[in-house]
Amino acid sequence: MTKIVVPDDFPLVFAGSEAEAQLRELGDVTVHSERGADDQAELIKRICEADAVVNLRAYAKFTAPVIAASPNLRLISVWGTGVDHIDHEACKTRGVTVASTPGVNAHSVAEHTMALMLAFARRIPWNDTLMRAGQWPRSMLTELEGKTLGIVGLGPIGRRVASLAAMFNMRILAYTSGNDNGRAASVGARSVELDDLMWRSDVVSLHLRLTAESRGLISRERLALMKPTAFLVNTARGAIVDRSALIDALQRGRIAGAAIDVFHDEPIAPNDPLLTLPNVVLSPHNAGMTHETTAAGLQRAVENVAAFLARA
Repeated sequence: MTKIVVPDDFPLVFAGSEAEAQLRELGDVTVHSERGADDQAELIKRICEADAVVNLRAYAKFTAPVIAASPNLRLISVWGTGVDHIDHEACKTRGVTVASTPGVNAHSVAEHTMALMLAFARRIPWNDTLMRAGQWPRSMLTELEGKTLGIVGLGPIGRRVASLAAMFNMRILAYTSGNDNGRAASVGARSVELDDLMWRSDVVSLHLRLTAESRGLISRERLALMKPTAFLVNTARGAIVDRSALIDALQRGRIAGAAIDVFHDEPIAPNDPLLTLPNVVLSPHNAGMTHETTAAGLQRAVENVAAFLARA
């Protein structure tokens, strides 16, 4: 019988779900709902005999040693879009297929992106804090209407953000590293080069996968192109942005601020400078964590296992 392992159901989302019941129909299933899959030795211990893995968390790193220590492994089915925590060359060498669930969280992440924009522009976190401290803040706010939004990446999330932003009458610029093929125009955006987008936009929102090409794409030089009144929104991956350059730009007021859901190190360290900066809105990488998206994504991850086994 096919041995299927879920090594990283912490915090718990999979155990007891409908998706778990469906997965158990496909083979001998083991679900690990305790902390530890972020440790390489422990991850190897959990999956070393598996034929297939359903991977729920990016903190479980499928490195070359992990792949090599799992001789029976043929499939890693990822719940989510990002697969940058997997050594794809090692998987290719050993014949391991990697599947994911692209687009399943597009609406959820897009909504969160708009929420971060509004939270920053309308100063909601700061006003809430001051009111709880007994103050009655009356600082000026910013409208999104009429502002220019620069969307970096036109996958399912980026396109959905464009659709939502259009309802606020924002002007939309878009950059994609591949051939646009009319995608920008289809969502009412104008396709531009990345540097043009950076200096023209009032809000820059990132919606790229983390790859060798996108790592550090938002560099010190590109951050320097932004208007001092503009702010950055990142719900993609922390490493797309040059971390030290971003902190420097925020500390110096070179840009107005940032609204961030993803970080270079997660969870964020207690001494991270981002926690002390007054011009930053933070959320704990939970843009896609809704009941609706979770249920749909887990089911898709299990369906990927079923489809793979049907072909094997």
